[in-house]
Amino acid sequence: MILVTGAAGKTGQAVVRALSARGESVRAFVRRAEQVDQLLALGAAEAQVGEMLDPTDLQNAARGVKAIYHIPPNVSPHEVEMGERVIAAARSADAAHFVYHSVLHPQVQAMPHHWLKMRVEEALFASGLTFTILQPCAYMQNVLAQERSIRERGVYPVPYPTQTRLSLVDLEDVAQAAAVVLTEPDWYNAVIELVGAPGMTQDEIARALSEQLARSVTAQAVPLADWQAQARAAGLGEYQIETLSGMFRYYAQCGLSANPRLLQFLLNRPPTSFAEYIQRTMR
Repeated sequence: MILVTGAAGKTGQAVVRALSARGESVRAFVRRAEQVDQLLALGAAEAQVGEMLDPTDLQNAARGVKAIYHIPPNVSPHEVEMGERVIAAARSADAAHFVYHSVLHPQVQAMPHHWLKMRVEEALFASGLTFTILQPCAYMQNVLAQERSIRERGVYPVPYPTQTRLSLVDLEDVAQAAAVVLTEPDWYNAVIELVGAPGMTQDEIARALSEQLARSVTAQAVPLADWQAQARAAGLGEYQIETLSGMFRYYAQCGLSANPRLLQFLLNRPPTSFAEYIQRTMR
């Protein structure tokens, strides 16, 4: 049995599907009872409802599992506390393997949610557990948040300069990578960056969209204050807004790029390119 925390999110769902496709028995840890049926339909053998800050819930979820894939909530101020409690539950259950869903370049203090993941990695190093740490870059799927603007106006808006260079990865490749490291011992005690493509500027992303969608698409830099106002109107919390704003400021100054060869080696095939992703999802 493999426990997947945060299983109801888009990453958790993809990992559950990938593990189920390999014939693995999965216990999905979710926050709300109405999410249970969805995870069972995706192939989970069990689904357990609980809170990631509740040690009893976590200990119950970890009981009898051979491995844990820990996916924390996105941009949570409680990242470290949650990580430490899941690690403690893994130790209590004597889980043989702990895989942590971290992020590319967690060493950057200017991006607070990245920096908190580094603190969880540090706790994992000290835990005595056999571990693997996966560090994915931004998902290609994030582009779909702007699909309406892309299709209706031919505009790909981003809250940083259009020359900002960012690496992207297909979530499905990330899920396949998670399934590999959870089922093959060759990846014990490794820290692996998951990158699908070298850094692309936002103008290059727009050109790729233009080519694949057969219509003109232009990248457009949106003032950060405008993005903040939109996020606030959409109900995003102040911690999340400030944290993501810090990330966008860092992107504008430094970008966030890395090398796709590690993911290619892990998957034993080339990672999905951005053009291939657009062909699969938007055409």
